[in-house]
Amino acid sequence: MPCTVIVGGFFGDEGKGKIASYLAIKDKLDLAVRTGSVNAGHTVAWKNRKYKLRIIPSAFIHEKCRLLIGAGANLNVSIFLKEVKETNSEKRVGIDFQTSIIEEKHIKEDRGDEHLSKKIGTTGQGVGPAIAERVRRKAKLARDIEELKPYLTDVALEVNQALNLGKKVLIEGTQGTYLSLYHGTYPYVTGRDTTASAICSEVGIGPKKVDDVLIVFKAYVTRVGAGPLPNELSPEEADKRGWTEIATVTGRRRRVAPFNFQLAKRAIMINSATQIALTKLDIVYPECKGARSYNELSPKAKKFIEEIESKLKVPVTLIGTGEEVHDIIDLRMEKLEK
Repeated sequence: MPCTVIVGGFFGDEGKGKIASYLAIKDKLDLAVRTGSVNAGHTVAWKNRKYKLRIIPSAFIHEKCRLLIGAGANLNVSIFLKEVKETNSEKRVGIDFQTSIIEEKHIKEDRGDEHLSKKIGTTGQGVGPAIAERVRRKAKLARDIEELKPYLTDVALEVNQALNLGKKVLIEGTQGTYLSLYHGTYPYVTGRDTTASAICSEVGIGPKKVDDVLIVFKAYVTRVGAGPLPNELSPEEADKRGWTEIATVTGRRRRVAPFNFQLAKRAIMINSATQIALTKLDIVYPECKGARSYNELSPKAKKFIEEIESKLKVPVTLIGTGEEVHDIIDLRMEKLEK
């Protein structure tokens, strides 16, 4: 803080929504900015309810936090308006006037393209075709949509002014490093760069404005759709371990593999990560479920965390131990003071 960027370290689905929502409450964020598009879902478990968000920042649970959508994002208007109502955030949401719009024709094109839908395994949300149209300089922007006019703002200006005043800003990245168009497992990637540098670019802040890059790793690796997944487990083995997951947006079963140190090390390099958030430790080590202090963790879980820090050379500052927002062990005071 005051400016932290959250980025996914693997193939998405790392639990970035949980981390963002926790930081919103714990650190009393002033602004949170969402990047990316509706092909990435963030799940927030708050007050006995699950929110599955695709565009509104996960930080919405802190009611005094200003919620923004960056210029580099791609917006589905109906999904946005639905989530605004669901999160009761009408009076504090802003969309950059240059955010581009996903239209019905983009969704049809996405789902009708055999290469995208069958070979690559896209989510079929129209994101790739919408980005392509933006590159051709033919896209509709938020400023062109009547329903969005009450929400229009200059996000880059808002964020930079807030940072100049010392306010706390969180930039919420989507998907994961290895789905990056440039640094991922091409062609089995998304239609944009998903790394920390690109996340900042979508919002409109320069690298000197960033204080921390918080990279999120799950205690195991999952992937939706086609593409390489080193050491992939069979569905039967995933079920046996209790690692089976269903994707938020597509409803598809996620492919599963053990934690990959080689991928994690490269992701840290590409993103200049300064901290690690480790999620779903309780899935790999069920005895740790609901733990909120490091001393509550089992010896095996502690050894795993120590191995991560030893091999990756970055401190593990946040550890997720359950679905609820507050099911987190927060080690920032301890680790960052050293």
